[in-house]
Amino acid sequence: MSLRAHQQLDQPEGVPALALTGERTLPDVPAENYWFRRHLVVYEWIARRTGGLRVIDMACGEGYGSNVLAGKAAQVVGVDANPEAHEHARLRYRRANLRFERALVDTFSEQADAVVFLQTVEHLAGPQAALRHFGSLVRGRGVVYVSTPNVLTLAPPGADRSDNPWHVREYRLAEFEQLCRECFASVELLGVFHARRLRIHDGALRVGWDAVHARLGLTERFYGRFTPAIATSDFAIRATAGSRLERALDFLAVCRP
Repeated sequence: MSLRAHQQLDQPEGVPALALTGERTLPDVPAENYWFRRHLVVYEWIARRTGGLRVIDMACGEGYGSNVLAGKAAQVVGVDANPEAHEHARLRYRRANLRFERALVDTFSEQADAVVFLQTVEHLAGPQAALRHFGSLVRGRGVVYVSTPNVLTLAPPGADRSDNPWHVREYRLAEFEQLCRECFASVELLGVFHARRLRIHDGALRVGWDAVHARLGLTERFYGRFTPAIATSDFAIRATAGSRLERALDFLAVCRP
């Protein structure tokens, strides 16, 4: 794949494009659209529940999620330590109720009604300190939203973890639940699942689609159209119990101190 395929396309004038490194997902990269939409659907779900609130988006990366939250929230602060991501977010996403701060997530201190920490806890060697810090920022009736990929759906079959070099620890459901319950008094667990066309695609894979498109030489043409067309509506967030939740793509914890 060319370098261009890993670079953001069509950025506004004066906004530096970011490149995919595996550390964070990005919008405006057609080949990355599946992962971007899979993350974006969680931001949209949280945005519908944080209208009128003060929100901190920890490890906000490129800034697209903070921008989504700011469409509903009273005030949003996007926090990230990476200088390139911070500068890009600051220049690209401009709203009166949105600002970006370059800081470490475990030391940034500002009171809020909600803290959002998505797809990042797996990057931390000592996540408990960060999660407890977030809880201290939403005293009283505040909420901390934490998500992480399910290692069972992220890693190759039979492997203990994926090959993402930025991940320190990848979680199974029971491990993620234990981590959250160590840090918060109340934890509600939900899962991200495929829906609509992605469920149909899953069914096609089960009956041998991988072999068919490869044999017919359709792989590049098919996925060159299919992947950029994926939307957030092709994912669903469900409060599913037991073994079904264990098979979720990502886990989402709604935590209260």
